[in-house]
Amino acid sequence: MSRPSDYDDGSGAPAAVVSPELGFTGWLRWFWRQLTSMRVALILLLLLAVAAIPGSLVPQRGADPNGVIQYEKDNPTLFKILDTFPIQAFDVYGSVWFSAIYLLLFISLIGCVLPRITHHWRAWRGTPPKTPARLNRMAGFSEIRVTNEEATPEERVAFANAAIASAAEILGKQRYRVEVQEATHRGVSEVSVSSERGYLRETGNLLFHTALVGVLVCVGLGSAFTFNGQRVLYEGESFVNQLMDYDSANSGRAFRADTLVPFSLRLDDLDVNYITPEDPDASPNSIGQVREFIASMTLTDPDGTESAEEIRVNHPLRVHGSPIYLLANGYAPTIVVRNAEGEIVFDESVPFIPQGADPNLTSLGVVKVLNGLTDTAGEPEQLGLRGFFYPTQTKLQSGAYTSNYPDLENPVLTLDAYVGDLGIDDGIAQSVYSLETGKMEQLTGRAVDKPSIELRPGDSADLPNGLGTITLEAVPRYASFDVMQNPFQVGILTFALLSLGGLLWSLFVPRRRLWAKAIPTDDGVVLQYAGLARGDDPSLDRAVEEMREAHRDAL
Repeated sequence: MSRPSDYDDGSGAPAAVVSPELGFTGWLRWFWRQLTSMRVALILLLLLAVAAIPGSLVPQRGADPNGVIQYEKDNPTLFKILDTFPIQAFDVYGSVWFSAIYLLLFISLIGCVLPRITHHWRAWRGTPPKTPARLNRMAGFSEIRVTNEEATPEERVAFANAAIASAAEILGKQRYRVEVQEATHRGVSEVSVSSERGYLRETGNLLFHTALVGVLVCVGLGSAFTFNGQRVLYEGESFVNQLMDYDSANSGRAFRADTLVPFSLRLDDLDVNYITPEDPDASPNSIGQVREFIASMTLTDPDGTESAEEIRVNHPLRVHGSPIYLLANGYAPTIVVRNAEGEIVFDESVPFIPQGADPNLTSLGVVKVLNGLTDTAGEPEQLGLRGFFYPTQTKLQSGAYTSNYPDLENPVLTLDAYVGDLGIDDGIAQSVYSLETGKMEQLTGRAVDKPSIELRPGDSADLPNGLGTITLEAVPRYASFDVMQNPFQVGILTFALLSLGGLLWSLFVPRRRLWAKAIPTDDGVVLQYAGLARGDDPSLDRAVEEMREAHRDAL
């Protein structure tokens, strides 16, 4: 018997396996399948989390530009390396490599979701699957034998058809999609009803993933157009919603300053309600605790219309699409500094920051006087004052001062004086709440064994070295406000709610299939029932049993 010319009987060397050439289109198809796989999506999500780590290790231009300048000054050689184009360590979240991971993750998620939507649409419009030949392999299988030896074969077939029609009606009322099917198995004609429901489970799942992509898109666009500004106001002070009027501000790359609506706010009064010993629910440990902060504001719209508003903690004022939050509060002593000739060179209310978690508002503050002061030789001097404010001053056993109540019962301000170079002209922005004393000489304080300047409201004191005088004129309160603007925040909320709804939808809607089959026999009809779950469905057996009992009652 002749054999094919390419027949190999194993006596020779095995033929080399040659893979077919994929070509450009084949490689693109392979890359797309890899990119849209769930494995790659999880890898990209992990890479995105890892890629965000450098942004927390070094200062970022968008969040801390002064920190970047300081880093360049402290590490000039390393800064040049980290700031090169491929690395972009000081602009991580806007870098090319971070954006590449972000975009690939979006493409991967969209590539995963779109085919599933197409498949789900086809399944929704399709028919229930074919009834299995052996229902005894399915969950909840049971059967009922209906015997009638006197019935003719035609009558048995008619009964089988009527039984399946009844089962189809029952399942239809239970919101199953049904289809009556006929088949022949091993020479025996069978009639069955195939039913399926729970397509909304996959709908909810797709809604969850699609809304999740929507949330990410809105977050990405929101970060480009967002604005976040902070401003400290003391009682009686106003500010305008313009970029130059904020103490600090952060904005996205696509933000434009002309999108800020120029309304203004004035802090009329900051009312703080404390628990006092006279309160019926007061206890020794609760005295001095805050009940509520209420910032009474005057809002002036761009057209000049004024209105009285209130801002409370967790109850922001929403105006012109911008929520305004009350963040912090404290005291801003009004300090007046006069030079040796009696001229006022400083007259401001200076916010003092409460220290740590002290509920009694022992606060630290800094005063910087740049111009107008001269020493005894007539040379210009810069003056720095750093001290503590005690709303209700009391002494510890060590002799140190502290505050034992947050309200103004016995207010005292203590200050240590420094003269020299404040470092304002070094080109690096400084915080108004810190004092750089590296190039300054301390004149008062415990470190130089000179008493600190101590003032009560209305008191004045002489500055050392004949620099002039300082007066504590008043102690108004201040409040810190945060103004936000994000045109995509409504979209974020909408997609987040849709995502939550889709998740709950997919969790509580079971996807299942039920079958009822009628098989004519020599002495009657055999009715079989079974089901199949798509996923975890602990109530499937009960559903098959309830369908069987309802069918039996109908028959």
